[in-house]
Amino acid sequence: MSFWRKIAGLAARRLDEAECDVCPPGLPGEDPAFSTAVTALGAKLAKADGDAQTGEWDAFSEVFHPEPGSEGNVRRLYQLARQTTRGFEGYARRLQKRYHACPQLLEDVLDGLFYIAVSDGTVTADELVYLERVSELFGQSPLVFRRVKAIHMGAEADDPYVVLGVAYDVSDGELRTAWRAMLSQAHPDRARARGLPKEFVEVAEAKAAAINAAFDMAMRERRAMAAKPPLKGAA
Repeated sequence: MSFWRKIAGLAARRLDEAECDVCPPGLPGEDPAFSTAVTALGAKLAKADGDAQTGEWDAFSEVFHPEPGSEGNVRRLYQLARQTTRGFEGYARRLQKRYHACPQLLEDVLDGLFYIAVSDGTVTADELVYLERVSELFGQSPLVFRRVKAIHMGAEADDPYVVLGVAYDVSDGELRTAWRAMLSQAHPDRARARGLPKEFVEVAEAKAAAINAAFDMAMRERRAMAAKPPLKGAA
């Protein structure tokens, strides 16, 4: 039985307990709990901005590849789920519970949901709230969410990781090394030593201040995340 026929059959029986404590063997597409939850999350995302459009179904089917013979059943399930966003948190929790030992798989799901969100050219504030909540329920750190968001929407110009030129998931030591290297290159004393005009020194001072501010912001975020209690019900 195909991935998508299992989805349709499972939805008809309303059976999606997802009580396993470890990732099931085999491909996720062969797991009815996975395929049903992914379909529901994609459909409910389409409703998050209050304007579920045909293009979002097209994006969903492009990401998750319904088989031609099963597309009708899958679309009926999708249309039913997208009538309301209610219940999406339960589906996200089930995926986290079932696949908490497979974080890359959960990131792939978030990645696919972002693809759907940007399919109409605009990601609304409500869609971002939905996606961030799904990521949180998946047990992902804010840095994972920010990285996936940046891939699809671009990073903010003042994002500290953009300023420092490092990935979101570098270690604290790597972050500190990047900060020191950039600060060394941008330090105003270097501009003074080269005999540059006052205006160049002022630019260097502003750049050094921005580098220091970015490092301080990144470290504050990391300390806050480390102090945050784990999500209730997460593995």
